[in-house]
Amino acid sequence: MKSEIVIHEPATGAERVVHATDALIEAPNWSPDGTFLVFNGEGLIWRLDLASGAKPQRIDTGFATACNNDHGISPDGATLVISDKSETGQSCIYTLLIHGGVPSRVTDNVPSWWHGWSPDGRTLAYAAARDDGMNIYTVGSSGGEETRITDGGGHYDGPDYTPDGKWIWFNSDRGGTMQLWRVRTDGSGIEQMTNDDRVNWFPHPSPDGTAVLYLAYEAGTEGHPRDRDVDLRLMNPEGGGIRTAVSLFGGQGSINVPCWAPDSTAFAYVRYARP
Repeated sequence: MKSEIVIHEPATGAERVVHATDALIEAPNWSPDGTFLVFNGEGLIWRLDLASGAKPQRIDTGFATACNNDHGISPDGATLVISDKSETGQSCIYTLLIHGGVPSRVTDNVPSWWHGWSPDGRTLAYAAARDDGMNIYTVGSSGGEETRITDGGGHYDGPDYTPDGKWIWFNSDRGGTMQLWRVRTDGSGIEQMTNDDRVNWFPHPSPDGTAVLYLAYEAGTEGHPRDRDVDLRLMNPEGGGIRTAVSLFGGQGSINVPCWAPDSTAFAYVRYARP
Protein backbone atom coordinates (compact mmCIF):
# COMPACT_ATOMS: atom_id res chain seq x y z
CA MET A 1 0.00 0.00 0.00
CA LYS A 2 1.42 3.37 -0.96
CA SER A 3 0.81 6.18 1.51
CA GLU A 4 1.41 9.88 0.95
CA ILE A 5 1.45 12.72 3.45
CA VAL A 6 0.08 15.79 1.71
CA ILE A 7 0.02 19.43 2.81
CA HIS A 8 -3.03 21.32 1.55
CA GLU A 9 -3.57 25.10 1.56
CA PRO A 10 -7.31 25.82 1.69
CA ALA A 11 -7.02 29.41 0.46
CA THR A 12 -5.41 28.44 -2.84
CA GLY A 13 -6.01 24.71 -3.19
CA ALA A 14 -2.26 24.19 -3.58
CA GLU A 15 -0.86 20.85 -2.42
CA ARG A 16 2.53 19.24 -2.00
CA VAL A 17 3.52 15.71 -1.09
CA VAL A 18 6.05 15.80 1.76
CA HIS A 19 6.47 12.06 2.27
CA ALA A 20 5.63 8.95 0.25
CA THR A 21 6.16 5.33 1.26
CA ASP A 22 5.02 1.83 0.37
CA ALA A 23 4.21 1.26 4.06
CA LEU A 24 0.92 2.05 5.79
CA ILE A 25 1.23 5.34 7.68
CA GLU A 26 -1.47 7.44 9.31
CA ALA A 27 -2.58 10.55 11.11
CA PRO A 28 -0.13 13.46 10.77
CA ASN A 29 0.10 16.04 13.55
CA TRP A 30 1.73 19.42 12.99
CA SER A 31 4.18 20.69 15.63
CA PRO A 32 3.25 23.98 17.36
CA ASP A 33 6.38 25.63 15.96
CA GLY A 34 5.48 24.51 12.43
CA THR A 35 8.78 22.74 11.72
CA PHE A 36 7.82 19.05 11.72
CA LEU A 37 5.04 16.49 11.47
CA VAL A 38 4.43 13.44 13.65
CA PHE A 39 2.69 10.33 12.31
CA ASN A 40 2.36 6.61 13.07
CA GLY A 41 3.34 3.54 11.11
CA GLU A 42 4.01 -0.11 11.98
CA GLY A 43 3.03 0.53 15.60
CA LEU A 44 5.69 3.23 15.97
CA ILE A 45 5.72 7.04 16.00
CA TRP A 46 7.76 8.97 13.46
CA ARG A 47 8.96 12.56 13.07
CA LEU A 48 9.22 14.25 9.67
CA ASP A 49 11.20 17.50 9.56
CA LEU A 50 9.68 19.74 6.91
CA ALA A 51 12.64 21.98 6.10
CA SER A 52 15.41 19.42 5.71
CA GLY A 53 13.67 16.93 3.45
CA ALA A 54 15.34 14.15 5.45
CA LYS A 55 13.79 10.74 5.92
CA PRO A 56 11.41 10.36 8.87
CA GLN A 57 13.08 9.50 12.16
CA ARG A 58 11.57 7.17 14.75
CA ILE A 59 10.68 8.73 18.09
CA ASP A 60 11.73 6.41 20.92
CA THR A 61 8.52 5.41 22.71
CA GLY A 62 10.13 2.79 24.95
CA PHE A 63 7.96 -0.25 25.54
CA ALA A 64 5.09 1.29 23.54
CA THR A 65 5.50 -0.34 20.12
CA ALA A 66 1.84 -0.97 19.30
CA CYS A 67 0.76 2.64 18.84
CA ASN A 68 -2.42 3.35 16.90
CA ASN A 69 -3.34 6.54 15.02
CA ASP A 70 -4.47 8.54 18.06
CA HIS A 71 -1.47 10.66 19.06
CA GLY A 72 -0.62 14.34 19.34
CA ILE A 73 1.58 17.13 20.64
CA SER A 74 1.04 19.38 23.65
CA PRO A 75 0.34 23.07 23.02
CA ASP A 76 3.81 24.01 24.30
CA GLY A 77 5.44 21.45 22.01
CA ALA A 78 7.25 19.67 24.86
CA THR A 79 5.16 16.51 25.22
CA LEU A 80 3.90 13.74 22.98
CA VAL A 81 0.70 11.86 23.77
CA ILE A 82 0.18 8.38 22.34
CA SER A 83 -2.44 5.63 22.43
CA ASP A 84 -0.83 2.19 22.69
CA LYS A 85 -1.82 -1.37 23.64
CA SER A 86 1.59 -2.92 24.39
CA GLU A 87 1.17 -2.87 28.16
CA THR A 88 -2.56 -3.46 28.60
CA GLY A 89 -3.66 -5.30 25.46
CA GLN A 90 -6.12 -2.48 24.74
CA SER A 91 -5.59 1.12 23.73
CA CYS A 92 -4.28 3.15 26.67
CA ILE A 93 -3.13 6.79 26.76
CA TYR A 94 0.44 7.75 27.70
CA THR A 95 2.61 10.87 27.57
CA LEU A 96 6.36 11.21 27.04
CA LEU A 97 8.87 13.84 26.02
CA ILE A 98 8.50 15.01 22.42
CA HIS A 99 11.98 13.75 21.53
CA GLY A 100 11.31 10.34 23.09
CA GLY A 101 11.53 8.62 26.44
CA VAL A 102 9.69 6.34 28.81
CA PRO A 103 5.91 6.66 28.47
CA SER A 104 3.93 7.69 31.54
CA ARG A 105 0.45 6.19 31.81
CA VAL A 106 -2.43 8.68 31.90
CA THR A 107 -5.67 6.67 31.73
CA ASP A 108 -6.37 4.05 34.38
CA ASN A 109 -9.22 2.58 32.34
CA VAL A 110 -9.04 0.98 28.90
CA PRO A 111 -9.73 1.08 26.05
CA SER A 112 -9.08 4.82 25.64
CA TRP A 113 -8.15 6.66 22.45
CA TRP A 114 -6.67 10.18 22.70
CA HIS A 115 -7.97 12.90 20.35
CA GLY A 116 -7.63 16.42 21.81
CA TRP A 117 -5.46 18.57 24.09
CA SER A 118 -6.94 21.64 25.76
CA PRO A 119 -5.29 24.93 24.71
CA ASP A 120 -3.99 25.52 28.25
CA GLY A 121 -2.28 22.13 28.23
CA ARG A 122 -4.03 20.91 31.36
CA THR A 123 -6.60 18.46 29.99
CA LEU A 124 -6.85 15.63 27.47
CA ALA A 125 -10.05 14.70 25.64
CA TYR A 126 -10.54 11.16 24.41
CA ALA A 127 -12.99 8.55 23.26
CA ALA A 128 -13.42 5.55 25.51
CA ALA A 129 -15.43 2.34 25.58
CA ARG A 130 -16.82 1.56 29.01
CA ASP A 131 -19.57 -0.76 30.23
CA ASP A 132 -22.26 1.69 29.10
CA GLY A 133 -20.88 2.28 25.60
CA MET A 134 -18.57 4.63 23.73
CA ASN A 135 -18.42 8.21 25.03
CA ILE A 136 -16.24 11.30 25.30
CA TYR A 137 -14.15 11.73 28.44
CA THR A 138 -11.56 14.16 29.77
CA VAL A 139 -8.70 13.70 32.23
CA GLY A 140 -5.83 15.81 33.53
CA SER A 141 -2.80 15.67 31.27
CA SER A 142 -0.86 14.02 34.11
CA GLY A 143 -3.62 11.54 34.86
CA GLY A 144 -6.22 11.24 37.60
CA GLU A 145 -9.94 10.55 37.65
CA GLU A 146 -11.66 10.71 34.29
CA THR A 147 -14.74 12.84 33.66
CA ARG A 148 -17.48 11.69 31.32
CA ILE A 149 -18.60 14.51 29.02
CA THR A 150 -21.31 12.94 26.83
CA ASP A 151 -24.43 10.89 27.46
CA GLY A 152 -27.56 9.87 25.66
CA GLY A 153 -26.80 6.67 23.75
CA GLY A 154 -24.99 6.06 20.48
CA HIS A 155 -21.33 6.12 19.50
CA TYR A 156 -19.19 9.17 20.37
CA ASP A 157 -15.70 9.72 18.96
CA GLY A 158 -13.07 12.18 17.73
CA PRO A 159 -13.13 14.96 20.37
CA ASP A 160 -11.09 18.09 19.66
CA TYR A 161 -11.01 21.46 21.44
CA THR A 162 -11.77 24.86 20.01
CA PRO A 163 -8.82 27.27 20.33
CA ASP A 164 -10.60 29.28 23.03
CA GLY A 165 -11.00 26.11 25.12
CA LYS A 166 -14.76 26.59 25.53
CA TRP A 167 -16.03 23.76 23.31
CA ILE A 168 -15.21 20.19 22.39
CA TRP A 169 -16.21 19.10 18.90
CA PHE A 170 -16.87 15.41 18.24
CA ASN A 171 -18.78 13.05 16.00
CA SER A 172 -21.72 10.92 17.09
CA ASP A 173 -24.59 8.88 15.70
CA ARG A 174 -26.83 9.84 18.63
CA GLY A 175 -29.27 11.30 16.11
CA GLY A 176 -29.20 8.31 13.76
CA THR A 177 -26.36 8.85 11.28
CA MET A 178 -22.83 9.91 12.20
CA GLN A 179 -22.76 13.73 12.31
CA LEU A 180 -20.69 16.46 13.94
CA TRP A 181 -21.58 17.91 17.33
CA ARG A 182 -20.06 20.19 19.92
CA VAL A 183 -20.42 20.39 23.69
CA ARG A 184 -19.14 22.76 26.35
CA THR A 185 -16.22 21.37 28.30
CA ASP A 186 -18.40 20.80 31.36
CA GLY A 187 -20.75 18.58 29.32
CA SER A 188 -23.51 21.18 28.91
CA GLY A 189 -24.97 22.87 25.85
CA ILE A 190 -24.62 20.05 23.34
CA GLU A 191 -25.34 21.18 19.76
CA GLN A 192 -25.57 19.36 16.45
CA MET A 193 -23.36 21.07 13.84
CA THR A 194 -23.98 19.04 10.67
CA ASN A 195 -27.15 17.40 9.41
CA ASP A 196 -26.77 15.96 5.93
CA ASP A 197 -26.64 12.64 4.08
CA ARG A 198 -22.89 12.16 4.56
CA VAL A 199 -21.24 10.15 7.34
CA ASN A 200 -19.08 12.73 9.11
CA TRP A 201 -16.06 12.06 11.34
CA PHE A 202 -13.11 13.68 13.11
CA PRO A 203 -13.78 17.44 13.35
CA HIS A 204 -10.72 19.65 13.88
CA PRO A 205 -11.16 23.36 14.65
CA SER A 206 -8.43 25.51 13.13
CA PRO A 207 -6.00 27.22 15.53
CA ASP A 208 -7.28 30.67 14.51
CA GLY A 209 -10.89 29.64 15.15
CA THR A 210 -12.14 30.44 11.65
CA ALA A 211 -12.92 26.94 10.33
CA VAL A 212 -13.51 23.30 11.19
CA LEU A 213 -11.97 20.54 9.07
CA TYR A 214 -13.58 17.10 8.97
CA LEU A 215 -13.80 13.82 7.05
CA ALA A 216 -16.98 13.02 5.11
CA TYR A 217 -17.78 9.49 3.96
CA GLU A 218 -20.42 8.57 1.43
CA ALA A 219 -23.94 7.99 2.73
CA GLY A 220 -24.46 4.58 4.28
CA THR A 221 -20.84 4.02 5.31
CA GLU A 222 -20.51 2.06 8.55
CA GLY A 223 -17.71 2.94 10.94
CA HIS A 224 -14.66 4.79 9.63
CA PRO A 225 -12.96 2.39 7.19
CA ARG A 226 -9.83 2.91 5.15
CA ASP A 227 -9.64 2.78 1.34
CA ARG A 228 -12.78 4.72 0.51
CA ASP A 229 -13.60 7.70 -1.65
CA VAL A 230 -13.94 10.49 0.91
CA ASP A 231 -13.96 14.26 1.14
CA LEU A 232 -12.11 16.55 3.50
CA ARG A 233 -14.54 19.36 4.17
CA LEU A 234 -14.42 22.76 5.83
CA MET A 235 -17.24 24.50 7.66
CA ASN A 236 -17.80 27.65 9.68
CA PRO A 237 -17.13 27.34 13.42
CA GLU A 238 -20.74 28.29 14.21
CA GLY A 239 -22.17 25.94 11.56
CA GLY A 240 -22.88 26.10 7.84
CA GLY A 241 -20.74 27.25 4.95
CA ILE A 242 -19.69 23.69 4.19
CA ARG A 243 -17.37 23.19 1.23
CA THR A 244 -15.17 20.34 0.01
CA ALA A 245 -11.46 21.13 0.21
CA VAL A 246 -10.10 17.78 -1.03
CA SER A 247 -11.54 14.59 -2.52
CA LEU A 248 -9.27 11.58 -2.03
CA PHE A 249 -8.91 7.84 -1.55
CA GLY A 250 -8.48 7.49 2.18
CA GLY A 251 -10.62 7.45 5.32
CA GLN A 252 -9.25 5.78 8.43
CA GLY A 253 -5.79 7.25 8.97
CA SER A 254 -6.29 10.38 6.86
CA ILE A 255 -7.06 12.97 9.58
CA ASN A 256 -7.89 11.04 12.77
CA VAL A 257 -6.11 13.62 14.94
CA PRO A 258 -5.43 17.41 14.91
CA CYS A 259 -3.54 18.20 11.71
CA TRP A 260 -3.66 21.99 11.17
CA ALA A 261 -0.54 24.09 10.69
CA PRO A 262 -0.13 26.42 13.70
CA ASP A 263 -0.87 29.48 11.53
CA SER A 264 -4.03 27.85 10.11
CA THR A 265 -2.90 28.36 6.49
CA ALA A 266 -2.63 24.63 5.76
CA PHE A 267 -3.43 21.17 7.04
CA ALA A 268 -1.73 17.79 6.57
CA TYR A 269 -3.47 14.56 5.62
CA VAL A 270 -2.70 11.04 4.37
CA ARG A 271 -4.03 9.56 1.15
CA TYR A 272 -3.59 6.04 -0.17
CA ALA A 273 -3.05 4.47 -3.58
CA ARG A 274 -5.95 2.59 -5.07
CA PRO A 275 -5.39 -1.18 -5.16
